[in-house]
Amino acid sequence: LPRTRLPGGGSGALAGMLALVARLLEWLRSLFWKEEMELTLVGLQYSGKTTLLTVLASGQFTEDMIPTVGFNMRKITKGNVTIKVWDIGGQPRFRSMWERYCRGVNAVVYMVDAADLEKVEASKNELHSLIDKPQLHGIPVLVLGNKRDLPGALDEKQLIEKFNSIFLAYNQSTKILITETCLN
Repeated sequence: LPRTRLPGGGSGALAGMLALVARLLEWLRSLFWKEEMELTLVGLQYSGKTTLLTVLASGQFTEDMIPTVGFNMRKITKGNVTIKVWDIGGQPRFRSMWERYCRGVNAVVYMVDAADLEKVEASKNELHSLIDKPQLHGIPVLVLGNKRDLPGALDEKQLIEKFNSIFLAYNQSTKILITETCLN
């Protein structure tokens, strides 16, 4: 068979072999680095759950979000990581569904509207009620204080102070991290 020369003196057969090895290495890498995760987004209504999901999925921010009725599920793939995200409505009538969608997931993301000071205590109580469920013990919880860029919003230190009793009570069985975002 005629062999074509590659720049630098290589032949077509060598190039084919290198391409095969590269594909094999990529396949092996995908076997060991492929990761599938399942997350649940919960929090009171208008805390920014659907906005966060949209930004994660598309990289686009929009203020024209419609409140989630019931639940919404999206799969997001970034590289070899696929994340199945459950976005559960935050209205009072949907909060009874939170536990069901939080069972068996890799992590729970609990959104807090840091600018809605009237609802922070209710949000804290709902989080406490959720992580008090025995079926959810051991599942990591990320508490995101959202809308930090709005005037009068709680900063990270204030959020930690507000949610500190939950953090201290559950850090033995449930890993809880409190942080902030600026999605509004």
